[in-house]
Amino acid sequence: MLDIKFIRENPKLIKKTAQQKGLDLDLKRLLKLDEKRREFQQEIDEIKSNKKEFNKQIAQVSEEEKKQVLKTLKKQTKKEKKLDAKYKRIYDEFTDLMLHVPQIMDDRVPEGKDDSENIEIDSWGDIPEFAFDIKDHVELGKKLGIIDIERGVKIAGTRSYFLVGDGARLEQAILQFALNKMVKKGYKLLSVPTIVNQDSLVGTGYFPGAEDQTYYIEKDDKYLVGTSEVSVTSYHADEVLNQEALPKKYIGISSCFRREAGTYGKDTHGLYRVHQFNKVEQVIVCKNDPEISKQMHEELMQNAKEVLQDLKLPYRVVVLCTGDMGLSKYYANDIETWMPSRKSYGETHSCTTFHDFQARRLNLRFRDMDGKVHYCHTLNNTVIATPRILIPLLEIYQNPDGSVEIPEVLRPYMGGQERIENPKQEI
Repeated sequence: MLDIKFIRENPKLIKKTAQQKGLDLDLKRLLKLDEKRREFQQEIDEIKSNKKEFNKQIAQVSEEEKKQVLKTLKKQTKKEKKLDAKYKRIYDEFTDLMLHVPQIMDDRVPEGKDDSENIEIDSWGDIPEFAFDIKDHVELGKKLGIIDIERGVKIAGTRSYFLVGDGARLEQAILQFALNKMVKKGYKLLSVPTIVNQDSLVGTGYFPGAEDQTYYIEKDDKYLVGTSEVSVTSYHADEVLNQEALPKKYIGISSCFRREAGTYGKDTHGLYRVHQFNKVEQVIVCKNDPEISKQMHEELMQNAKEVLQDLKLPYRVVVLCTGDMGLSKYYANDIETWMPSRKSYGETHSCTTFHDFQARRLNLRFRDMDGKVHYCHTLNNTVIATPRILIPLLEIYQNPDGSVEIPEVLRPYMGGQERIENPKQEI
């Protein structure tokens, strides 16, 4: 959410941003409602002030005059109720429209209509070459008995799966490796709620907009999170932090749930786009300083790069263009990891700077050294997400005989095991 004063002073910038992000925004209506809202508020404040004066007079006037004062007071109260009702209707519509105002963007964000126009700015690692015909992760997983999509679909429908035996152990090794690495870097681990209220999703900028992608538990009026970012960023909602305590650095681990509505027929093969997955997410809450936010963004990016470098998985970094930025993002990078069977890079990490967009919605503030209260800045990035990361890992580490080497950094988490080999018996 943006400051309404900023919106009033920069209507052309807001209109341009909405167009660049491909968002519908009735800015003219919003500004008209804002004007009416302030007019009504002024009238209501004047009535309250008058009523206060009338109440003072009652104790000082005669009985006859008191009747007149009470009569006037009654009229003022009746008028106030009517104005309150009108104000509420205007305020509700105004508030709804405010939630649709997009965050402005960094000057570094390139123009573009969608993710096909994101720009590569960095890369690491050599694209692997194989002296044999490679198998994709689904074929590898099936032959090794570590991925079972058929049984997953049988009990949960499309885009469902089982990780079995060494597949499940490999997933846990990846998550534990990522957790330990981040804890050593000073990030505080949070095991978070995966069932949240609507306020948390509105606060983090997912609502309005992502309702179709979110699983709703109607009986309890709650939602399943699509990322632990929702829970972790909401952790300090409605709080005032001390500047000395900033930045707050957290990692959240959770299962995540996404309906993937509107993606029928897109990336349906294997483990790339599934309904349930596990993720370690990093979140930073910091001072409202653009330079500090920029530094924190680079730190979050470096953490993710190190994880992929430790796993020896080639990747590239792209900067998201205007048409791929969504409502809440100020600046964003994706890290895409090489996936041999796709013969291309696939997104595995997403790093976003929001400035105070989320903090305003969450009422997340800090008190500076002079005692003044400001909204914080927030940022996040993936540390690792499974099972998608298993795609490049299994495919890049495969051997001609169909076995898969276990990355060296993961072996301590798998009891020293060096490879996953064909099972003696089929499942």
